Amino acid sequence: MTIKTFTFNPFQENTYLLYDETNEAVIIDAGCIFDAEKQLLKKFIEENNLIVKCLINTHLHLDHQFGNKFVTETFGIKPQAHIEDEFLLDNVEAQARSFGFPINEEAQPLGSYIVENQEIQFGNSSLIAIYVPGHSPGSLAFYSEKDGVLFAGDVLFKGSIGRTDLVKGDYATLILSITKKLLPLPDSTTVYSGHGPATTIGYEKVNNPYL
Repeated sequence: MTIKTFTFNPFQENTYLLYDETNEAVIIDAGCIFDAEKQLLKKFIEENNLIVKCLINTHLHLDHQFGNKFVTETFGIKPQAHIEDEFLLDNVEAQARSFGFPINEEAQPLGSYIVENQEIQFGNSSLIAIYVPGHSPGSLAFYSEKDGVLFAGDVLFKGSIGRTDLVKGDYATLILSITKKLLPLPDSTTVYSGHGPATTIGYEKVNNPYL
């Protein structure tokens, strides 16, 4: 599996494009908001002859779904996320304007829901969805045991955890999600977060002051 990272929008959100030798690909958290960002994503996909099979969201906070409509219109695939985060698609225009973002369109509706332990397949690769609420009520992480990687969204960061002061966030739930669902993964698992640098499960067990 090849992992291409794009850092988009003023929140410096990490958008991940995964693909393998079949050229089938999956986009995790399309955060592109500006035209230059959208075209950068599109150009990379086209120049590498990738076939985008699915668009999945770790959660639906603004900065992680800015580009969903663009991806849907460009590649003909609708986003997938956990049902508990669907309410975050409401009033996206007003939310974006409150941050000064140039959005004058409604959020892209979901095409389907992702549930715990669901397998997301593309080419010869796959990801397993792990339900990890707390940062948002529908937060998901995506894990590949074969490749030893975890895409944690805003649940777990290098030396930190996701904030819980947003709508329907809950600190106790977040800590439980991390300790019960993520820390049991192999220490060598590389964690790709929604913001900032990658880390490993083993590093966070020893060094994360919140855990």
